[in-house]
Amino acid sequence: MKTFDLIVIGGGPAGYNSAEYAAQKGQSVLLVEKKRVGGTCLNAGCIPTKTFLYAAKLYHHANDAGRPYGVEAGEATLNHRAVVQKKDEVVEALVQGVAGGLRRKKVQVVSGTAKVSKKDGRILVSTEEETFGAKHLIVATGSSPAIPPIEGVKEELEKGTVVTSDEILNMTEVPDRLVIVGGGVIGFEMAAYFQEAGSKVTVVEMMDKVLGPNDREVSALLQREMEKRGVTFWLSGNVTRIADGALTLTKDGKTEVLAYDKVLMSVGRRANSKVEGLSEMGVQIERGAIVTDDHMRTNVPGVYAIGDVNGKAMLAHVGYREGEVAVNDILGRRDAMSYDAVCGVVYTNPEAAFVGMSEEQASAAGIAYCVKKVSINFSGRHVVENGMSDGICKLIIDTKKDIIVGATLMSSYASEYIYALALMIQNKIPVESIQKTIFPHPTVCEIIREALFS
Repeated sequence: MKTFDLIVIGGGPAGYNSAEYAAQKGQSVLLVEKKRVGGTCLNAGCIPTKTFLYAAKLYHHANDAGRPYGVEAGEATLNHRAVVQKKDEVVEALVQGVAGGLRRKKVQVVSGTAKVSKKDGRILVSTEEETFGAKHLIVATGSSPAIPPIEGVKEELEKGTVVTSDEILNMTEVPDRLVIVGGGVIGFEMAAYFQEAGSKVTVVEMMDKVLGPNDREVSALLQREMEKRGVTFWLSGNVTRIADGALTLTKDGKTEVLAYDKVLMSVGRRANSKVEGLSEMGVQIERGAIVTDDHMRTNVPGVYAIGDVNGKAMLAHVGYREGEVAVNDILGRRDAMSYDAVCGVVYTNPEAAFVGMSEEQASAAGIAYCVKKVSINFSGRHVVENGMSDGICKLIIDTKKDIIVGATLMSSYASEYIYALALMIQNKIPVESIQKTIFPHPTVCEIIREALFS
């Protein structure tokens, strides 16, 4: 039986990054993956959706935004089949890139479904073909789309009229009527794309706002922008039945019926914590997720859990960092996970980005704060490329500590400069120090400076 310093189960972002990082630090590493390396993010999530959204952005600019600038090339069309083909090409190239990176770092990769156990103090991981030993184990098995117990959903999934985020990215036909159940990030992004592609899109959200716990003001602004483009929203709507082309929901005590050709179920994700043998080892699981501390340790010595499977923050970039923390702990290096400056992005057009506390969260935490807010129209570059718009830069300042504790953006390039605010929050940089920083001009990111001086 071959023994490794570390075995990683799951080849998604959290898994492959931790495997590469450990190998780079001199550890012998085995990675077990039952499908393809890259996980949901690369194969059926972050990368495929961004390919779709970039196509939608190009199409939108070609038909609308380009003409006021004197660019005239006839009526643009969006070929959805070609978009899907491009998505497949991008995914394949990046999957091969991840596989190549693992080879270069000398991480051994085996294909199969892992089963874990512990014998004589040693961790054992078995596939259908072989058993391996390890000093340490990292579980990075990710998550899957959650399917709520709504009447008719199981049958409609089998028929293919209800799909999840996994299937919708492979559809080669654009549905005439698409109903999206769930107004979170996935629902918003798919609404943005399919509305541009020609669907009549309706989003049903059971909460009274979209985009979950993110800033209410910017969530409402982005919803309004989507409504201008034709997307219909039903908030505080409870779906009770989906069958035979009719989605039934209740709202304010009344029953409504929405016709559909396809329904996208995007009500969240559930952790893939059902790894055979894990419970028998005594690993603690609560509400379907593996329980970890801030070093990513489980309650079983030598066993760690990172990424979506621990349920803390289901984002690829969080999984990257969690993997580094776990490996550093294995190596005896001081490190700990902090979730105070986790970025979230909605890659619509315009983009929205969030980091740290929202105004509502700061208020609930009893923090003495003030809000610094300016219109994105203070950014000359944003106006040049997008015209006047409703976007904003909103900063939440802890007035006692004179630091930023939260930020929300709605603008072009929001995804590309939100990291700067994460850096400021993570490192508790004083506002006065940020105000002395020279931002490049004209850029969209200088809106941060504008907000601080507002």
